[in-house]
Amino acid sequence: MGIAIILIILVLAYPNLPSLEVLTDYRPKVPLRVFTSDGHLIGEFGEERRAVVKIQEVPEVMKQAILAAEDERFYQHGGVDTLGVLRAAYANFIGGGKRQGASTITMQVARNFFLSSEKTLTRKMYEALLSFKIEHNLSKDQIFELYINQIFLGQRAYGFAAAAQIYFGKPLAKISVAEAAMLAGLPKAPSAFNPVVNPKRARIRQEYVLKRMRELSFITEEQYQAALGETLVVKRDAGQYPVHAEYVAEMARQIAAERFPDEVYSAGLQVITSISKDEQEAAYRALRKGVLDYDRRQGYRGAEAYIDLKQMGNDMEEALDVALQEFPSTEDLLPAVVLEASPKMIKAYIRGGETITLEGEPLKFAARMLDDKAPVAKKIRRGAVIRVIKQDKHWLIAQLPEVEAAFVATHPKDGAIRALVGGFDFNRNMYNHVTQAWRQPGSSFKPFIYSAALEKGFSPGSIVADEPIVISSDVTGSQAWQPKNYDGKYDGPMKLRTALAKSKNMVSIRILQAMGPAYAQDYVTRFGFDAQRHPPYLTMALGAGSVTPWQMASAYAVFANGGYRINPYVVKEIRDQGGRVLAQATPAQAGDENLRAIDPRNAYLMYSMLRDVTIYGTAGRASATLKRHDLAGKTGTTNDYLDAWFCGFQQTVVGCAWVGFDQPRKLGSRETGGFTALPIWIAYMQEALKGVPEQQLPQPEGIATAQGDIFYSENTPPARPDPAQEEGLPAHEPPVQPPPKPTVDPFPSD
Repeated sequence: MGIAIILIILVLAYPNLPSLEVLTDYRPKVPLRVFTSDGHLIGEFGEERRAVVKIQEVPEVMKQAILAAEDERFYQHGGVDTLGVLRAAYANFIGGGKRQGASTITMQVARNFFLSSEKTLTRKMYEALLSFKIEHNLSKDQIFELYINQIFLGQRAYGFAAAAQIYFGKPLAKISVAEAAMLAGLPKAPSAFNPVVNPKRARIRQEYVLKRMRELSFITEEQYQAALGETLVVKRDAGQYPVHAEYVAEMARQIAAERFPDEVYSAGLQVITSISKDEQEAAYRALRKGVLDYDRRQGYRGAEAYIDLKQMGNDMEEALDVALQEFPSTEDLLPAVVLEASPKMIKAYIRGGETITLEGEPLKFAARMLDDKAPVAKKIRRGAVIRVIKQDKHWLIAQLPEVEAAFVATHPKDGAIRALVGGFDFNRNMYNHVTQAWRQPGSSFKPFIYSAALEKGFSPGSIVADEPIVISSDVTGSQAWQPKNYDGKYDGPMKLRTALAKSKNMVSIRILQAMGPAYAQDYVTRFGFDAQRHPPYLTMALGAGSVTPWQMASAYAVFANGGYRINPYVVKEIRDQGGRVLAQATPAQAGDENLRAIDPRNAYLMYSMLRDVTIYGTAGRASATLKRHDLAGKTGTTNDYLDAWFCGFQQTVVGCAWVGFDQPRKLGSRETGGFTALPIWIAYMQEALKGVPEQQLPQPEGIATAQGDIFYSENTPPARPDPAQEEGLPAHEPPVQPPPKPTVDPFPSD
C-alpha cells in the first residue's frame, strides 16, 4: 500500500512540479558594488550581500568542507540519500531527543528556490520530488554551484564567496582550512553558529566540520591539527572594507541610483571610482590623526557613560560584552568598562575578553577625571565606560572627538578625485562635510581676491599699506567697522606677495576697496563660486562668504593647472555584472581653451605668491616638512577660530583640509589653519607626492622680471630699490629658482 501511494503521488504530483527555469537561468540578486580605481571594494548596497562564483573558482578545501558538513555522499546519491535517511532515522530512534536530519545539498537547493521551511510531510514529499527533478535536469556541479551561491550564511551574506569577504575580509580563493570549516558550519544554523554573534558555538561547529573532514580523508592529520590551532581573525564590523572610503561609496551609490533607479541594488552593477587605495588610506589616516591630535590638545572630558556592574550576574564577561555592544568601536577607539580605578591605576575590560591595565604615563591625559574632586557625572570610577586606543603596543586613554573635519584631493588636469574623507567617522556622522558643509573660508579665500587685483593692474611687487583701517558707518550702513590683523601687528607698506605670505588682513581689504567689491564678486565666479554666497562687501576680503571644501579644491586647481576651470568627479564608470561599460565619465582636460578661467599669467603670478606662503609664510612648515619647493597654498582661520583651513597644491595634485564643529564654536586659541588643518594636508601629500619629482608651473609669455619680482609685461614698474630688503624678508627670486631654507614659526599667524 505504501509503494502504491508513493507511485500515485509521483504520477499525479511530478508533472505539476514547478519549472526549473529559475535554476537553469539563474539570476540572483547581486548588490551594487563600488570599487577604487585600482580594484579594491569599498562598498556594497543591496538587500542581499552576494558574490556569484563559478564552481571552477571555488577552492577544493571549501568544497570538501561543505560536503563534510552537509552531504558527504552528494556525488553518489540521486537527490535523496537513502543511506543518509536510514542513518538519521536510526540516530533519531536511539538518540533520545537530539534529532538528525538527512537533507541533501540537492534538497536544500529545492527548498531554497521553491519551498518554505515548514516541517510537514507534504513539504518533505515535494522536496524529494523536486530533488529528483533537479538531479534529472542538472549536473552535480551545476547543483553544487547553485548551492554555493544561494545559501544564506548570516550577516546578510548569501553564498560562500560573500561570506568569506564578510567574515574574514578576503576572497574565497584565499581562505584557509580552518576558515573553510567555519564557513561550512554556517548553513545548519546561520544565527546560532555565527562567529560574530556567538563565537563559542561557532568554534564547536567548526571543530565538528574539521573532524568530519579528517574522517573522510579530505585533510591530513597535520592539516587537522594545524587548523584546530589556528586563531581566526573574524571581522566584527560586517561593513568593514580594506579601504576607508565610506563617504566616496555613498556618493557613488547616489550617482548610480540616479542613473539606474530600477535595478541599482539587484543587477550587480559595478561602480569604479577615481580614488586609489593608497592615497585614500593616507587621507583617512591624516584626517583622523589631525582630529585626534586636536582633541587631545583640548583635554579629557570624562567618562562616556556608566554601567551598573552589580547587575552583571555570574557570567560577567558575557554580560559586559552585551553591554558594550551599545558603544560601537570607532576604528581604533575601543570602548572599555572600568573594573578598578585610582589616580595611579585603571583596570578595564575590552569586548572580546581582554582586560588591560593602565599605569603611569597613559593616565596623564585623564588624570583630572581620576581625582577625588572630579565631577561625579564625568569621573572615571568602577563601571565607567571609557575609550582606549593602542599605540606602539601600549594602551592609552582616548575619547570620541566632538570636532569634525574634511579632506579632498583632486587632479588639477581633469578633476578626478584622488581622495575624499567627508568626516571623522561615517558611522557616527554620515554628513559629508566635503560636499555639504557650507563654511566661511577665512583667509584661504584671499588668493581669489588677489587674483582679481592682478587683473586691475596690481602686481606681486605692488606696495600696499598694512596699517589700521576704519570703515565708517556711512559705508557699512550700521556701525563702524575696524578690522584687525590676526596677530594685532601692522608692518607698514609692503609688497602684495609679502602681505599674502603673512596673511595681512589690512592689505586684502585695501586692494578689494581699490578695485571694488562688485568686481571681485563677479570675478570669483570664474573659479566656480556662487556669487550670492559672497556678498559684495569689504568683508569678502577676509573670506566672510560661504564655500565647501569641494568648491575650494576645484578653485585652487585653476591656479595649479595654469588657469583652467575643471569639474571634479568621483565616478569614472559604471559597469554591468558582466563588465560591460554602461556609463563613463568624459572629463574636460585642462588645456582646452574653452575652459579658460583666468589669464595664464595670472595663474603663474598667483602660483609664485602662494609658493611663498608655503616657504616663508603662514604655511612654512609645508615645504620644511615635505622638503620640496614646488608647493603652493594658503591657510585660513575665521573669526573667533570657528574654522581652520588649508588649501594647497603641487602641479599634480590639489588638496583641501578643513576642521571645525558642526554647530560652529571656537576651536581654541592658536588653533589656526596653519596649526590645525595644515598637518592633515602635509600627511596626505607625503603619500601623494612620493616619487613625484619637483616641477614648477611653466612661465607663460608676457611675464617680465624687475627689481627681484615678476609682473605682467605691461605693468613692469620703473627701477627702484627693492622694498623687500627694507622689510627684512629674503628678496624674492623668480619661482624657477630654488629659495633659501625657510624659517618655520611653530604658531604661524593667519
